[in-house]
Amino acid sequence: MKKKIVMKVQINCQKCRKNVLKIAAGSYGVEFVGIEGGDKDQLVVIGEGVDAANLAGSLRKKVGYADIISLSEVKDK
Repeated sequence: MKKKIVMKVQINCQKCRKNVLKIAAGSYGVEFVGIEGGDKDQLVVIGEGVDAANLAGSLRKKVGYADIISLSEVKDK
């Protein structure tokens, strides 16, 4: 079962954005990583077997603020 996780993260500069994407892409089971939102402060992660709480903890350690906004199932076409 694929999950879509949307998280609000602290992105102040290009280096922060690079670190956030690198941490998220290195997590187990991640298939897609992207930045969304009006302020470009929402991280979208899609994958199978992704642990949202573990990912949020990793982001908090390395970047700062990270909060889970939504967690939903993705239907395959």
